[in-house]
Amino acid sequence: MNNKQTCVLVVEDDAAVRNLITVALGSHGYQWLSAVTGAEAVDVISASDPSIVLLDLGLPDIDGQDVIAKVRTWSQVPIIVVSARADDLDKIRALDAGADDYLSKPFSVGELLARIRTCERHLSYMVREEPHESTFRNGDLSIDFVAGTVMLDGKELHLTPREYKLLCLLARNVGRVLTHQFILREAWSGTQEGDLASLRVFMGNLRKKIGKRYIQTHVGVGYRMVRV
Repeated sequence: MNNKQTCVLVVEDDAAVRNLITVALGSHGYQWLSAVTGAEAVDVISASDPSIVLLDLGLPDIDGQDVIAKVRTWSQVPIIVVSARADDLDKIRALDAGADDYLSKPFSVGELLARIRTCERHLSYMVREEPHESTFRNGDLSIDFVAGTVMLDGKELHLTPREYKLLCLLARNVGRVLTHQFILREAWSGTQEGDLASLRVFMGNLRKKIGKRYIQTHVGVGYRMVRV
């Protein structure tokens, strides 16, 4: 991947460290964005879709671990933690939460750039191996996103527009737990508490039509489509 096409989001509240990283990125041809707080980082990732995120854990508003958890509900953007926390437990928690790599402070610019290049290679593999498909298949279930049709065991299913939207959302994130808030935002364009009851009804009807084995309920959290 050409690094000129790579945009790196630097999430760091220490101005000196942030300046060191952004200067290094700029001098090596990378585009970059910056954020000082966790909330700002989540907003920038959502709005700008950076290629890679460099994330400090000790942020002034929320812990970087929480940023990882929030982002992982809807994005697989590579996250490299750059933190002064060198304890193995902190590293394990960050990686378990969804971070792709962990770099302890103090660090060398050379090592940081090497970690970024590794992420770039992984991204290039994903582009080659996971092209955007116009159809989705999972067991006996198939979705034609272009035609807007759903087949189960070779027979077309009749879904309501809302059910179809929910199914497509789950299919495009197969294997990932989608929180209630994320689903409501994507399918209802809102996060009103009252919509949660509607979501449960629609999801229940959808599971009756396609079979319970495809959609797993995570009580109090959300839903996940599983590979069968």
